[in-house]
Amino acid sequence: MTLLEKTYSNIDLIRVKSSEAILFCSLGKDSLVLLDLIYPKFDRIVCVFMCFVEGLDHIERWIGWVKAKYPKIEFVQVPHWNLTYILRSGMYCVPNPKVKLLKLADVVKSMQLKYGIYYTFLGMKKADGMNRRLMLKGYEVNGYENKGLCYPLADWTQKDILAYMKMHRLPEPVRYSLKASSGVGFNLDCMLWIRANYPQDLQKIYKVFPMSERILFEYDNGTK
Repeated sequence: MTLLEKTYSNIDLIRVKSSEAILFCSLGKDSLVLLDLIYPKFDRIVCVFMCFVEGLDHIERWIGWVKAKYPKIEFVQVPHWNLTYILRSGMYCVPNPKVKLLKLADVVKSMQLKYGIYYTFLGMKKADGMNRRLMLKGYEVNGYENKGLCYPLADWTQKDILAYMKMHRLPEPVRYSLKASSGVGFNLDCMLWIRANYPQDLQKIYKVFPMSERILFEYDNGTK
C-alpha cells in the first residue's frame, strides 16, 4: 500500500462514520493538501482559519482562492487561541488580565459544538518534530484518529507534501521568510514581508497592536 493509498484508507474510515467534517485550515501547505484530499470525500466541510488580525488583505486573497477552488466548503475565521496569551500579557497592546487563556483543544471543541460536527481534521505530521512524532505514534493503531481528531498526514514528510502539490498543481502559499513556514506573527521576517508586499495590512496590525510598530522601528534604526 502506497502512502497515498494509506492516507485515503484512513480518511475513508472517517467517511463511513460521517458525511461531515471540520478542517483546521491555516492556508499553509499541509492544510491545503489535506483539504484537497478530503474535499471529494465529504458532503460538508467546514474550514476553520484561526486568524491573528481579521481582514488582512493578503489572507483574504488566499481565502478567496480556496473558496473558488473548493466551492462546497464553508469557511469561517476565528481568533487564534494564542491571541489569548498575547492579549492577557499585553504583548504590543494594553494587557487584559480578564482574558481567559485558551488552547487549540478549546477552539476545536467550540467549533465541534457550534457546527454539530464531531470529526475534525488537522494537518499535523510526525516529521514536524519530536513532540508531534510521539503524539501521533500513539494514534497509529486507530488510523490516526483520536477522540474525533483526525491526522491523515501523520506519515507524510515535507517532500511528500511538495510532490503532491506539484502533481495536483496547488500554488505555493505565502512564505514570510525562507525559514520554516508559519503564520502571521510578531516576528521581523513577517513584518518586513508585509511592509514590502501589503503595507495596508501592516496598518491594520498596528491598529490592533499599536506597540508592534517597535519591531520595524528598531530594525530601521539599528537598535535591535
